[in-house]
Amino acid sequence: MSPVPARSAAGSLRRQTPGVERRLEELEFLAEVSRLVGSARTWDELMNTIVDRATAAADAEVCSLYLMDRDGTGVTLAATEGLDPESIGVARLPLGVGITGRVAQARKPITSLNVHRDSRFHYIRGVDQPRYTSMCSVPLIWNDQVIGVLNVQTIRRRRFTKADVSFLETLAALLAGIVERNRLQREAEAQVDSLRAIDEARANLVAVVTHALRTPLAVVRAYIELLGGAAREADHAGQAAEWERSALEQVERLDQAVDSILSSLRVLQPDTSVPAPLDLAEVVAETTRELAPLFRRQRLATKFLERPLVALGSQELLRRLLGYLLENASKYAPRDGAIDIYGWRKGEKAYLAITDDGPGIPVEWRERIFEPFVRLDDSPRGAGIGLFAARHMARSMGGDLRAEDRQPRGSQFVLELPAARMPAAEAELSGGRVRKAVALND
Repeated sequence: MSPVPARSAAGSLRRQTPGVERRLEELEFLAEVSRLVGSARTWDELMNTIVDRATAAADAEVCSLYLMDRDGTGVTLAATEGLDPESIGVARLPLGVGITGRVAQARKPITSLNVHRDSRFHYIRGVDQPRYTSMCSVPLIWNDQVIGVLNVQTIRRRRFTKADVSFLETLAALLAGIVERNRLQREAEAQVDSLRAIDEARANLVAVVTHALRTPLAVVRAYIELLGGAAREADHAGQAAEWERSALEQVERLDQAVDSILSSLRVLQPDTSVPAPLDLAEVVAETTRELAPLFRRQRLATKFLERPLVALGSQELLRRLLGYLLENASKYAPRDGAIDIYGWRKGEKAYLAITDDGPGIPVEWRERIFEPFVRLDDSPRGAGIGLFAARHMARSMGGDLRAEDRQPRGSQFVLELPAARMPAAEAELSGGRVRKAVALND
């Protein structure tokens, strides 16, 4: 911490020097305080600098800074020079109580020649000391709000003049904005650290739980297969295959739930890939071919108003996003129902719509379904991660994903991405692939 200015300079402020000379000394002192306070690297250094400089400025033995509580009901000691530092963060005065509390409430300075005979003074046991006699308190006001109170105290009896009070008010006004901005920054950093710690703890907990499930599931699967083989060799050959199939289906469901939870953790990790032009029609064709077994009970069709339909994005993220949406459609579309994918361009945006003729989504649920672990019904289908992950991926590519109304029934999810133009060489190569995709899908 920087050394306190010599007392002779501070003492000269209280002597009755000519007006111009006194004002120059005050301005020089305030400029020095502003420089030192502005260069403080930590909150503690800032607080110590303030009380040190204010003590020197007032030629006092004690300086204390109280800050307004965030609920606005009182002030709490934030820094002190001359009182017990153990009281910082502990000593508190409600608004209107004591000289400090009155200043915070009335927004006006108060002086006391002898606090021991002043009914307005409130003695805080373990903080205030009998040897200090006179006191001057001024409010710190920033943006028309009291953010704290600055107190100075002396051992000798001293009558604070109007010039003394005016100077301390000027000093308080200079410090108020610096203190509050640093306080807000400190609180914001603390909140970020807290949220980061909570997020890390959540991720670690989910990872531990899911990995703890993975090993026993593998063992259960192995034993089921052994039991199924043994049963087929015994007298229950007809039923054994059905038993084994049913048991393995339940294990598979648990496996999928574990994968979904782990996928949610991967989704929350920042994507470092650089967006590049890609043909949405081509990615849709490749993805639907890979996922064809999902639609063995429904009719899947695609329609694009222009080919190629080029947007900026990540091919890997888009494939995963489409996987979530198509898997969701296959779960809710009825047997022999329709699942349709439409693609079009409008202005600077490219759009994909994935629709199904399932039960649809009520209006009040169209945002909630994008929250993690939220499902529209109580069915065991999925872990409530897919749509959350899909929207996160869309936004990480500079786009968005929303649920829209579909008449007469069913669901419609619309993906919006920044439109782009494909480089000429890639466009020529893509043209052949598109013509092949059209032949396969149309």
